[in-house]
Amino acid sequence: MAGFLSKLREKMGGSSDILNEAQEEGYVELGADVPEGGSRIMVRPFVIEDFESIKPILDALREGRTIALVNIKPLKDKDLVELKRAINKLKKTCDAIDGDIAGFGDNWIAAVPNFAHIHRHKAKEEPKESMGQVTEYE
Repeated sequence: MAGFLSKLREKMGGSSDILNEAQEEGYVELGADVPEGGSRIMVRPFVIEDFESIKPILDALREGRTIALVNIKPLKDKDLVELKRAINKLKKTCDAIDGDIAGFGDNWIAAVPNFAHIHRHKAKEEPKESMGQVTEYE
């Protein structure tokens, strides 16, 4: 234990009173202080109006401290092909950063970095056959 504290003292600059006290008493107290300057998580809304609108979302996700809530309605009303392209790009980025992505409601998507997981509530499965017609449920 003393060797560890000596190495820690050397790295921290030798004049640490806390380390001296800890070595004498046989314990080390670790603070839970959060450093200033951005270790907080941000929940940020975005709107996708065209394919180029996803760049700020991708940048925020790659940074790793932003949970993105994305309104897809403007692009959905405008161009479904571009919407699918944008969502595929978001999915690929979430996969690359070990994040998660899921839709909620008809017009919103949540995309989160690797420290978070999106809960998916499984609805009860209904019968696949109804009144003679086969209906697929996902």
